[in-house]
Amino acid sequence: MSANAASESYLLIDELEETLASGNARDCGRMLARVADLFVSHASLYNDEQIALFDDVLLRLSAEIEMQARARLSQRLAYMHEAPPKLIRAFAFDDAIEVARPVLSFSPKLTDADLAENAKSKSQQHLYAIGRRASLSETVTDVLVERGSDRVVRALARNAGAHFSPLGLGKLTTRATHDGVLAFGMIQRQDLPRQCMIKLIETASANVRAVLEATNPEAVAAVREAVDEVATAIRREALAPARGEEFQKTVDALTKLGPFPAEQVERALLDQGADMILIFARAARCSWVTTKDLLLTFAGRRSMSPDDLSRASSSFNRLSPETAQRIITFRLEPLQTGAPSRGKISVLPVAPLRPEKP
Repeated sequence: MSANAASESYLLIDELEETLASGNARDCGRMLARVADLFVSHASLYNDEQIALFDDVLLRLSAEIEMQARARLSQRLAYMHEAPPKLIRAFAFDDAIEVARPVLSFSPKLTDADLAENAKSKSQQHLYAIGRRASLSETVTDVLVERGSDRVVRALARNAGAHFSPLGLGKLTTRATHDGVLAFGMIQRQDLPRQCMIKLIETASANVRAVLEATNPEAVAAVREAVDEVATAIRREALAPARGEEFQKTVDALTKLGPFPAEQVERALLDQGADMILIFARAARCSWVTTKDLLLTFAGRRSMSPDDLSRASSSFNRLSPETAQRIITFRLEPLQTGAPSRGKISVLPVAPLRPEKP
């Protein structure tokens, strides 16, 4: 530090006691501005002992000034690596969010312990400011997920620099199953574990699932892959028992993926031709592999030939999940209104299946 800067700093400190003794907020504000200017101008040149001295001086002065002046100083010091640590911590715990926000969101002087303690006791506005930091450890995000409002956790999910513990991520995923906005934020995260993505897709309504794809084109492939993984799990856990006459598990599986009324799924599996089995599977966004298993399991008694399966595969590829859902809705309307059934609808060019030979 230059001799002139050192001399100026000691002169200011000599004036400090007189200024504080006057009890005049305006005088304290002017003194604070002078000390802050001196510190910021030469911060990189000060050693730890000198920074500690400025820290004590600024902390004493800040306690005597109005909130707007504290907020301006907080904004000024928030980005500095050399900022006085005690003053920064005092600003972080200030009840006035205008003072706390800059340092909570940006100051490198706050430790994980400071941030976690703050998140455990301060307002939701303080938590939101913390959630915007460029990097957040699991220690901090655990508290934010536990205490944070919907606004806080939504911002947290969109923060690519936030890191989550398995426990915190599990709680966040559970909250997202009831919060579509939070689900949209999470589905875009590059670090979202596959099991969490599957849970989000598995529990999402058809409308939310469609919006997930429409608003996040880059996630479409991942979403579809996750749905296929769900379907694969269902095929292994439900379809195999179905062949052992545990029919209800398969009905429950398709109903869960849809969601569809269980009665309609049962009717499709038991009474309808291959077209309705295919429609329900497509509406549930099952993969072709899963759909093929469904056809072979429940339409197999009608002796599906390789040509039948080939035509079914072509129909499957041409039919969109949205169209399949509309077809099912069309069939459900008479049941919901009490009107006579519209009868069997065959909308797919699937060839009639040959009866099983006696």
